[in-house]
Amino acid sequence: MSHARQHGRDHWPIRQYKRGVRHTWSPRARAAAHWAAGTPALSVLIVFLVVFVDLVGGTGKVWLPLLAAGPALAAATSRPAGVLGVGLLASLLGAAIGARHGMAASELAVVLAALVTVALAGTLASALRERRERVLAAVRSVAETAQHALLLPVPETVGPFQTAVHYSAAAAEARIGGDLYALIPTPYGVRMIVGDVRGKGLPAVGTAALVLGVFREAAYDEPDLLDVVCRIERSLARNLGHDDFVTAVVAGYPEPGRLEVVNCGHAPPLLVRGTEVVPVDPDHPAPPLGLRALSGESPGLQVVSFTEGDQLLFYTDGVTEARDAGRAFYPLAEGLARHLCDEPARTLAALHQELLDHVGGRLHDDAALLLLRKPPATAGAADAASPVVLPLTTRPEPDADGTSDDREGAA
Repeated sequence: MSHARQHGRDHWPIRQYKRGVRHTWSPRARAAAHWAAGTPALSVLIVFLVVFVDLVGGTGKVWLPLLAAGPALAAATSRPAGVLGVGLLASLLGAAIGARHGMAASELAVVLAALVTVALAGTLASALRERRERVLAAVRSVAETAQHALLLPVPETVGPFQTAVHYSAAAAEARIGGDLYALIPTPYGVRMIVGDVRGKGLPAVGTAALVLGVFREAAYDEPDLLDVVCRIERSLARNLGHDDFVTAVVAGYPEPGRLEVVNCGHAPPLLVRGTEVVPVDPDHPAPPLGLRALSGESPGLQVVSFTEGDQLLFYTDGVTEARDAGRAFYPLAEGLARHLCDEPARTLAALHQELLDHVGGRLHDDAALLLLRKPPATAGAADAASPVVLPLTTRPEPDADGTSDDREGAA
């Protein structure tokens, strides 16, 4: 979807009623309105400007060839009927100007032939342009449908979290790119993924669809978050090329106060606690999904305390690698601290606008933002047990013999 990710609205026909009776136009009136709507004002203005010069200065004969600019300009903005209308108007006025100045018949015929030729060529160009616009509209519609099928809308509340998502595709016409996200409730708590596919275009979209499909299935089936990641890895190993990979962060919230994070070569999420913004750097770095066979390294499971009032921002490199005119990167952590509030949607809207201002209005890479907030519990809606503040720990993926070592890091 430029596309910041924006949900489309149904456009219903607007009908005017008066005292319960619908207004109807005659076929002739509708045809006249259709022609008027398709006739660009600037093209007609150019034609009448030449006539005005002739009437005021009497030098219209010299500027007579400029009448061709009317239908030529109309070809770029008007429907074919509008181009023909401007061409007919220019030809009639050109004949009148030529007759007024007593132009030779042969000379006037050449001028009128040029006007007719330009008008016919412009009509053809307008018809081809309209056809391309219809094809582009159909492609946009398919792309938007594909985006809604792949990147399902995230509700404002998922499980115990307030949530918000903002997605922008670098190719605004496509409205979909290689960044991916999903946030779903499962029997094992809320689980989420944010990732970035190497490359662009349809191959990247296909890979993103594959990752999301496997994640949504595995998130419901696998009790262990590392097993979810392993299933995605196995699927990518069978379907990706040697140079293809996906960076991703997979997270889960299995119980109150406990957030599990598996980082596979992706930018670290930003944890907001109070007014402090801290990146959740992986203690056990792992390669991107699809490259485990080459590196031989496996991802580890981090456990992060996530209690009432905390927020966690997932993002892709299209945000942090966005540059301004001076080639300076966008400072995401500082921007998050500036715009932080209790409504994730407002926070992301402000962040995205500041990001666009930073780059000068248009992003050059896909960008995705996913923000979670654990709101304070209200009376009767608190968790069954009081949240437990856990230290940041890492559990490596089990080795082949089923053993693993636990390591503890800084809280």
